[in-house]
Amino acid sequence: LIMSPAMWKWTCLVSHLLLSTTVSPLSRQQPPHPKRPFITFTGEQAEGNFNHLVVDERTGHIYLGAVNRIYKLSSDLKVLVTHETGPDDDNPNCYPPRIVQTCNEPLTPTNNINKMLLIDYKENRLIACGSLYQGICKLLRLDDLFKLGEPFHKKEHYLSGVNDSGSVFGVIVSYSNMDDKLFIATAVDGKPEYFPTISSRKLTKNSEADGMFAYVFHDEFVASMIKIPSDTFTIIPDFDIYYIYGFSSGNFVYFLTLQPEMMSPPGSTTKEQVYTSKLVRLCKEDTAFNSYVEVPIGCEKNGVEYRLLQAAYLSKAGAILARSLDVGPEDDILFTVFSKGQKRKMKSLDESALCIFVLKNINDRIKDRLQSCYRGEGTLDLAWLKVKDIHCGSALLTIDDNFCGLDMNAPLGVSSMVRGLPIFTEDGDRMTSVIAYVYKNHSLAFVGTKSGKLKK
Repeated sequence: LIMSPAMWKWTCLVSHLLLSTTVSPLSRQQPPHPKRPFITFTGEQAEGNFNHLVVDERTGHIYLGAVNRIYKLSSDLKVLVTHETGPDDDNPNCYPPRIVQTCNEPLTPTNNINKMLLIDYKENRLIACGSLYQGICKLLRLDDLFKLGEPFHKKEHYLSGVNDSGSVFGVIVSYSNMDDKLFIATAVDGKPEYFPTISSRKLTKNSEADGMFAYVFHDEFVASMIKIPSDTFTIIPDFDIYYIYGFSSGNFVYFLTLQPEMMSPPGSTTKEQVYTSKLVRLCKEDTAFNSYVEVPIGCEKNGVEYRLLQAAYLSKAGAILARSLDVGPEDDILFTVFSKGQKRKMKSLDESALCIFVLKNINDRIKDRLQSCYRGEGTLDLAWLKVKDIHCGSALLTIDDNFCGLDMNAPLGVSSMVRGLPIFTEDGDRMTSVIAYVYKNHSLAFVGTKSGKLKK
């Protein structure tokens, strides 16, 4: 769960509620509950803003990524262990790894902002990636936060040069009989030559192994990565892909993104920059990334367009919601929060909507697009990666639900937007975070707002 520093309190509250509270149904006729005190936790120092939070689903222990600190808390928010991650001497212009080439830039004491926090259940360790040294990660033992490893010898050990806490998202794909994979998605901040925007990495059993975070596949021509071409920046100088959420489902890994593009307003010949929310899908086993597909997503209610993605969460439908959506209770549902419009990423409007997507419907749209492209219809429709229009090539083959692409017609964009179902709107206090789960066949959502309120 990624959150802004101002939102950490309600997030801790939600995690605690989900771990230890029985939820009762609400109705419009019930009076509001009186205010009750909630358990809170305050960090050790002034600069220690909280960046990320994960909960161990087996123990209820909470791991909190902060500036210069990783905390392990009990489910009632008592500190169990603290691990220091900074500050340390650094300079954001130091490339590549210092072990390969010394840095001639002046080094100054620099804070370490936690950018990613993941639990590797299989190896009982925490992956904590920070802003120091172009995105170095530590592997910490879950029990006591002892440092098991800190790979830094190779260029691929440096995952992201962006210092923003919300700039990186990771998804672990686990296997029973082989090393796991880590799919990493990151903003590149104008440095595509150093950092792929999305890649799959090896998670070795040995935390100190030289191959930790190495690309799953890499040769002279093909690698398990997508890089933003330098040509893209000539068209949109501040182009980047901002990753809001990620998850795995079935045979695929998904990321929800926000990215700029140039569009012509109706009736105008000039183009202006807007932001488009897109879902990115990759096959788990696709080492060459031939399965990369992007789908624009958005929401509309009463003629108002909600296009700026703020947050998302994957849950199950549950029996009651499933009946109204004509899906199964165990079908995956994406709960998403969008703000109004699509022009101001950094200053989103306060009007926002909570919308749901049936993941199967998005996958069906992708399959239709793949089938039409492999019939030779249209172009690849992915302007930022293929600056010039490239026509789809025709091939006689069957494309089923699990098709993972060939070294043609890839990467691919879907031009028509998939619209979500709006289920709640808020006009004054922008929704910024969401989680959801199923309780007694009901699908429940908790939403956090800009002012720090929690809506159930």
